[in-house]
Amino acid sequence: MAIQDILKGTAYGRYEQKLEKEVKQGRIPKHVAVIMDGNRRYAEETLKADITQGHLKGKEKLEEMLDWCVDLGVRVITVYAFSTENFSRKEEEVEFLMDLLERTLIDFSKDERIHRNRVKLKVIGDISMMPDNVAEAVRHAEESTSGYSEFYLNMAIAYSGRQEIRDAIRNIAQKVKCDELKIEDISESLISDHMYSPGLPDPDLVLRTSGELRVSNFLLWQLAYSELYFADVYWPGFRKMDFMRAIRSYQQRSRRFGQ
Repeated sequence: MAIQDILKGTAYGRYEQKLEKEVKQGRIPKHVAVIMDGNRRYAEETLKADITQGHLKGKEKLEEMLDWCVDLGVRVITVYAFSTENFSRKEEEVEFLMDLLERTLIDFSKDERIHRNRVKLKVIGDISMMPDNVAEAVRHAEESTSGYSEFYLNMAIAYSGRQEIRDAIRNIAQKVKCDELKIEDISESLISDHMYSPGLPDPDLVLRTSGELRVSNFLLWQLAYSELYFADVYWPGFRKMDFMRAIRSYQQRSRRFGQ
């Protein structure tokens, strides 16, 4: 390694430590939601490899980010792992991603860090669209962590924000039809209670990687007052330094919730 690379690495390390110290002294978001974007482009442009390698690196990055969140005290993490629209990709890529998601859920259900930090795993999305092996991995992961409440990791799989709102409306309408609810009972809080993850706070910070400036049908009901942050780096290349910058940006904003 060239001497300039060593010096550059040392400078980055010191900057990251300084940044992390500053962030830990500020207001830490309770709930961070992440659109993990850029796996395929990272594989093609950085790794010069098949796109599957980008997805594998993306899985590793999720494990890293969970450690960062636990260390900072971010109690709820929601990640966009696979949208309903992603099913339109090439069949071989969808099959690979489904198998990778199954493996990820199984790995998390057995991970000592998950159990030591009492992380509750939940999958939000349409389980009926998932292959049987993934649906079984979802059930096992949720059951194995069902007694935990220190941290929450929500994985959006076969997920659509519009579909989530539609399902909530359908459930409420059915209860009105069966005289379990009255029309005048319908409120914002009631609708929130019929979302896929009731009882959890809305995201304080929604973070998207890859430089794209859109939310792509993610948590449309919940992000009404979330702070948005867009990082110009692909998800597998997302560093702890980048995450700290996102948190610092959040800390520098004044949250008025429309008041």
